[in-house]
Amino acid sequence: MSLAKKALEQGKGILRLAPTWVPRSFCVPGRRIKLHPDDYYVLGGQRGGIDERWLSSTTPAQNGPLTGKNEGLSAVVINEGGKDEQFLLKDAIDELKGEIIGDRLWDEHKSWPMYSKFFDNMGPLPHHIHHNDEHAAKIGQKGKPEAYYFPPQLNNHGGDFPYTFFGIAPGTTKEQIRECLVNFTKGDNKLTTYSQAFKLEPGTGWDVPPGMLHAPGSMCTYEPQKASDVFAMYQSLVNEAIIPEELLWNGTPKDRIGDFDQLMEVIDWDLNVNPNILETRFMLPKPVKPVKQMEAEGYIENWICYRSAAFSAKELTVLPGQTVTIKDSACYGMIVMQGHGKFGVWDIETPALIKYGQLTDDEFFVSEKAALEGVCISNPSKTDPIVILKHFGPENPDLIL
Repeated sequence: MSLAKKALEQGKGILRLAPTWVPRSFCVPGRRIKLHPDDYYVLGGQRGGIDERWLSSTTPAQNGPLTGKNEGLSAVVINEGGKDEQFLLKDAIDELKGEIIGDRLWDEHKSWPMYSKFFDNMGPLPHHIHHNDEHAAKIGQKGKPEAYYFPPQLNNHGGDFPYTFFGIAPGTTKEQIRECLVNFTKGDNKLTTYSQAFKLEPGTGWDVPPGMLHAPGSMCTYEPQKASDVFAMYQSLVNEAIIPEELLWNGTPKDRIGDFDQLMEVIDWDLNVNPNILETRFMLPKPVKPVKQMEAEGYIENWICYRSAAFSAKELTVLPGQTVTIKDSACYGMIVMQGHGKFGVWDIETPALIKYGQLTDDEFFVSEKAALEGVCISNPSKTDPIVILKHFGPENPDLIL
């Protein structure tokens, strides 16, 4: 029997995952993702600080020539003869296909087509953009819609700038934005002059389609997204740090590097100048069922990311002292944010501090079969709820709002 089959059998349809840490050379870590203080720069100063933890990922990180082997890829943990072994979640899904993600997703995508992450920056990120499928295909990648949720458990402080820029202010001309891009190497290209910022609040979220200019703020963010790492930085100076010009052309076909019209084509203009961004992109949690009904059954579950067809996410709270069985119509990855207890056959707990390379009991992947049958979750605490974030693939059958 293969390791993948053994792991699926060992977990009764639920795979245990190891933490996956990713550095970004252009970011300063916000130090809220529970990595040990000694380890934020454990990969070396030239790689930058570790400010991301990738969740349920079969997508390799695109971090330039210094990118490590399997960087960004989640690993499954199996106990063989009293010893923990690891192998890639991607390899398990490639081997077992619909046994893990279900025939619906495998037949259409031939892969797990999303992942999630925590990104944790002390300051704001530069204004950047993610390409749609058409533009990403020119460099052999997929487009990247994404969404944000700000978990209260990871936001005891908001960082240096808890505001996110979205879109382009109505009345701005394409010529003004193009001039900013042309001026990228001249210091501050002043792109934020033509955008608008929104204050970020824990327990809420935002939807970010491809083609939308955005500059994420400094809250620690849970970010479900399509399985892609395509992006281009359109802002040249942020927090007094210069952004390398190579990141402006990241995602551009080689034969069009230097062509500012190509950069403009990536921008979905109508999406960016929409005057109703708050109405169309902001997300408050939405209960999956009437709250009183759920509380009587021992839990509360909310949709937290629900505006994209490419993925969705829920926040599940199991109340103290309760045991519940939760059914879903699709496979999902999950991360435990608070509390401890049992999740199927697994012990789960929320670590306070994680050394680089250390295994944890807070991240799992639930196969479609296990999700349909229902996962029994038991909370032995008299005081502390179990809080779990669940990330789903495209076209979730349960997402009817």
